[in-house]
Amino acid sequence: MEDKRRSQSIYDLIREYLKEAEELRRGFPSMERPSWDLRACTLEPLSNIFVATREVIITADLPFVHSNSVRVEPLGDDRLEISADMKRKFSSKDLGMGHHGGEFSMFSCQTRIPVPVDMKRMRTSFRRGVLEIRMPRKRVYKIPVK
Repeated sequence: MEDKRRSQSIYDLIREYLKEAEELRRGFPSMERPSWDLRACTLEPLSNIFVATREVIITADLPFVHSNSVRVEPLGDDRLEISADMKRKFSSKDLGMGHHGGEFSMFSCQTRIPVPVDMKRMRTSFRRGVLEIRMPRKRVYKIPVK
C-alpha cells in the first residue's frame, strides 16, 4: 500500500482525499446546512425521532422558551413544523459564533416522519425545555400472498 501511494502523483492523492471526504459528508446530511437562519432570526432545535412498534416519539430541545408560544403544525402526512418564541433574543456572539452577526428570537424546524402515523391522535407535552410529541403509528394490514 505504501509503495502504491509513493508512485501516485500529488494530484492523484488530492483527488482521492477529496473523494473520500465527499463520501464521508454524504453520510452526515445535517452537515449540508447550518442549524440557523440569520434572515428569519431562527435556530434549529436539537431533535430526535424514535420509532417504536406502536408509536413515534419526537423530542425537541427548546431552552429559554415560553411554554405558551410552542407551536406544532402538521404539514401533510409525513411532516411536522415545530416553532417557539424565545424568552429573550440571543446574539450570535452569545452562542460562540463570532464570525456571524445577527440575533435569534425563535426556534423553528421541519421534521420528516419516516413511517405512517395518525396525526389526529397526536399528543404533546412540554416540560423543562423539552417538547415531546407522541403519535400512534397507523396500522398496516398484511395482504395474503397466494
